Amino acid sequence: MGTKRHHDIGFIAIALLKLVKGVLLFLVGVGALSLIHKDATVVITHWAHVFQVDVHSRFIQRWLVAAGLVKQRNIRLIVTTSFVYSGLLLTEGIGLLLEKVWAEYMTIFITSSFVPIEVYQLVRHATAIRGYVLAVNVLVVAYLAVRVCQRGKADA
Repeated sequence: MGTKRHHDIGFIAIALLKLVKGVLLFLVGVGALSLIHKDATVVITHWAHVFQVDVHSRFIQRWLVAAGLVKQRNIRLIVTTSFVYSGLLLTEGIGLLLEKVWAEYMTIFITSSFVPIEVYQLVRHATAIRGYVLAVNVLVVAYLAVRVCQRGKADA
């Protein structure tokens, strides 16, 4: 009889987090893609009417002002960045679910590369969400680093 393989719940949790973030970022890219070659204010007004939101509300007015300030070049940059980072997140998530060693190293490298940026943003303007994101990413890197070290000692 074969031995039953133990799946690491930490890897599964991190993989699901990465997959959810990847899908959400992909949807942001698709949404931003719909703004290329279109007037963003027209698109926002259309969707406000579809969802029966008052176009004169302060919330929608802020979006309309922000959309009016966005240039097409910036929208293309948002779309490209969203799709590239979404692909990385989905690759990390799938690799971790499949328990691939390369996915562990990839996740450690990519996630830790964002920590200095997150620290800078937190120092610049502290919010609970920024603190939470930083804490989660530090925990992810620490957990994966410990697991990689444990596996290295077990292999030796």
